[in-house]
Amino acid sequence: MILAFQVCGALVAVALLGLFVFGLRRRLIQRPGGTFDCSLRMPPSGADEPSGKGWAYGVARYSGDRIEWFRVFSYAPRPRRVLERSAIEVLHRRAPEGQEELALLSDAVILVCEHRGTRLELAMSDDALTGFLAWLEAAPPGQRVNVA
Repeated sequence: MILAFQVCGALVAVALLGLFVFGLRRRLIQRPGGTFDCSLRMPPSGADEPSGKGWAYGVARYSGDRIEWFRVFSYAPRPRRVLERSAIEVLHRRAPEGQEELALLSDAVILVCEHRGTRLELAMSDDALTGFLAWLEAAPPGQRVNVA
């Protein structure tokens, strides 16, 4: 009986430690500032129909001339994707459709982009979208800006 209590106590302690590490990681990502909630999806090539599959919830952080994207549900200290400002081409924006409305935050706007020949979709709030587009257009002189 005492062994069962010790095992349960250890499991609870490990679960609490895991939650603490998630919170600490998010805090360290947001510490330098310039972060916003941003879901990311790499749609399969040739997929014209929007679907709720493939979206990953994350946090994006401005870091000089690039955006670092971190998955929320991960312990990795490094960004999962890094997008350089000069390589981002905005193709168009759209509202979530069908199953996407359930997979994304309620006020999300989807930005369809291309980064170094790879198509990707970013879902963010209207405020984050305004900031993202302003950041893209604020490129230093001589850099090309591709905002549709």
